[in-house]
Amino acid sequence: MLPSMESLDIALLVVVATVAIYDFTNGFHDAADMVATAIASHAMRPPTAIAIVSIFTFIAPFTAGLAVADTVGTFVDINGQSRIVGEAVVIAALLAAVSYNLGTWWLGYPSSSSNSLAGGLVGAGLYAIGSEHIHIGWAALQQGQLVGLMKVVAGLLFSPLLGFAVGFGLMKLLVAILRHFNRRIAPLLVGTQYLSVAFLGYSHGANDAQKGMAIIGMMLLATGHTRSFSIPDWAILLCTSAITLGTVFGGWSIIKTLGFGLFRIKTLHAVANQLGAALANTLATSIGAPTSTTQVVTATLLGNGAAEKPRHVRWRTAAGIVTGWWLNIPVSMLLGALYSYLYLLIRSAT
Repeated sequence: MLPSMESLDIALLVVVATVAIYDFTNGFHDAADMVATAIASHAMRPPTAIAIVSIFTFIAPFTAGLAVADTVGTFVDINGQSRIVGEAVVIAALLAAVSYNLGTWWLGYPSSSSNSLAGGLVGAGLYAIGSEHIHIGWAALQQGQLVGLMKVVAGLLFSPLLGFAVGFGLMKLLVAILRHFNRRIAPLLVGTQYLSVAFLGYSHGANDAQKGMAIIGMMLLATGHTRSFSIPDWAILLCTSAITLGTVFGGWSIIKTLGFGLFRIKTLHAVANQLGAALANTLATSIGAPTSTTQVVTATLLGNGAAEKPRHVRWRTAAGIVTGWWLNIPVSMLLGALYSYLYLLIRSAT
């Protein structure tokens, strides 16, 4: 249940409000990615596509568990730190993610809210508490186990590769199957997109909504409202509502980049893209690894195009998008460290 008003302090209120903004910008970015191919293929109108992904984004966090939130909220260990230091890590990471989201939205490029948050956490953690409090998970990885930062890295860096591979293979499979059918199969493919868009929206809500929950859980721990990392019910409802609201108002500039900027999207591309991206997201969520829906959808779309007509893909535009991915984590780390420095400086002066 929601803490009493007496127990709420300004820092916690600011973080909760900022998490809502972060989740809104996350949904705003990812809605465009999820519906871009459905709109570009003329399978459905934008309001219909947005409504479907919004509904299933909202449903998912209540049914998919909180494994991703546990991963994100515990790989930087703020247990035992002073309140100010714990606050510095959480607030700096959140500000880094929101700043990067808004900057890339203004430029019209897809970015990863998840990478921004993870990078912000690492940068803030390194500056405020040192590398010894970051659970790398290297020793466990050598024994074949994914934990800590290694699970975060695996989810964020390898999910786009998985998306590309699944998108490539699924496109090849669908082309091979459908070559034996005539054009009368087209209405069935259009109808299939209602299911595939819903599946993609569900996979998005099941993974992305949990990152904001993790930040609230960390802030409750930093401010002493909880003794161990946990996610209260009100945080689940808040983050789910915020990311869904952002999804409703998804950004048209990003829809244009993905839906019309890489290659000419047809109905078959859209179906393969939505199913492939949803499968990659769902696999990562099942092991508690965070993903970037933006990156997974884009990589899957590139796999779709490469499978059919690679020469028709605008690889220069794709290169610009991928360049933004590589900049995402290091820039967010720098922003996290900078915001952490500024927060500690301001708090020490007051």
